[in-house]
Amino acid sequence: MSQMGYAYGASALILYGALGAWSVYLLVWLYLEFKARTELQGKVRAEGHILQYHEVIGGLIGRWGGKTTYFFVILSLAIASVIQLIASSSDLYYANSNLNKREWQYIVGAVAFLAVFVPDYAHFRSGVAIGILTTTITSLYMFIAALSVGQVAGIRHTGGVSDKVEFLTGATNILFAFGGHGITIEILESMKRPSRFKFVYLAVCFYTLCITLPSTVAVYWAYGDILLKRSNAFSVLPPSRWRTVAILSMVVHQAMGFVVFTHPVFLVCEKAVGVHTKSILRRVLVRLPIVAIMWFLALAVPFFGPINSVMGALLVTSSVYIIPLAAFIITYSTKSARQNSAVQLPLFLPSWSFVFFVNAIIILWIVIVGIGLGGWASITNFVRQINTFGFFDECFQCPSKSK
Repeated sequence: MSQMGYAYGASALILYGALGAWSVYLLVWLYLEFKARTELQGKVRAEGHILQYHEVIGGLIGRWGGKTTYFFVILSLAIASVIQLIASSSDLYYANSNLNKREWQYIVGAVAFLAVFVPDYAHFRSGVAIGILTTTITSLYMFIAALSVGQVAGIRHTGGVSDKVEFLTGATNILFAFGGHGITIEILESMKRPSRFKFVYLAVCFYTLCITLPSTVAVYWAYGDILLKRSNAFSVLPPSRWRTVAILSMVVHQAMGFVVFTHPVFLVCEKAVGVHTKSILRRVLVRLPIVAIMWFLALAVPFFGPINSVMGALLVTSSVYIIPLAAFIITYSTKSARQNSAVQLPLFLPSWSFVFFVNAIIILWIVIVGIGLGGWASITNFVRQINTFGFFDECFQCPSKSK
């Protein structure tokens, strides 16, 4: 919000929330199509085998599509996992600055190893509910706290409009925030009625907007352009017991996110060594080195935030928007494929041509705004901050007195 202003920021949240819901809707469609075709061909999956994003896309449009999806999705999820670790240590620092961020990262990383014991998404449904609950708690705190504090004297709300780099980086960050579709297929595999997920996701997007938009507007109203320099809202809100509760709530949310994002990465590695259908103990042995590497990266590159913006513009845009939309067009490019589709056109979609047209417009938007302008802004922002980077930094971007 601070990078784009009230109107543009709120509009971007709604726009990318809608695009994300549309992308997931088509991903569910493609998943059902893939399952219908494999059943028709009489193919039988090994017991315990969990389908993944790249396998569905590869099965529908060819091996090249699967390999491309594999690269973008797994790399994006691995980066997102590291970001959860870094964000958690940063948040905890504002709860207790007696430990620097690197020291908090030691603790966060050690706890992160517990993620290896979660077998799959079917065993983590309560964790997802906890993630939504903690988001609600944190958002409510920020909304109430910002209104209670009121506006800082002499505050300005330029909204980054005067700085194109800030503006476009903000848009890219919002696009990235709604880019969790890389885990969609694994979630569908854990559901008894996967066709309902598209409605669940839409409801979650709507709920998330309802609780985060007011808090985002309130914090920006209170602190304005200060947030351009101090992007973590916890760093500007006054210390209190309630702030500590909100921080801990957010850390729990990030822990749930770490489990969710790492699971597809675990699964790919388990399949590579042939233990994905074996006992959980054998799979844990494969997962432990993966978490260790992520922990090491979180310690080594605490400036991953700017890198995240670049990766969001160049990787997430492709993996969660371009690939599913393009794959849908290719999958149903022939008349016979459309006639034999596992999912029939719903009433709110007038024709196949309309769906293809919408997909083409979204792809064009993502390529120009997301990859083109967003990539340029993120790389420029990265260069601006490069002098503040330091490997294994003790306390990246902390106030000097806290170092």
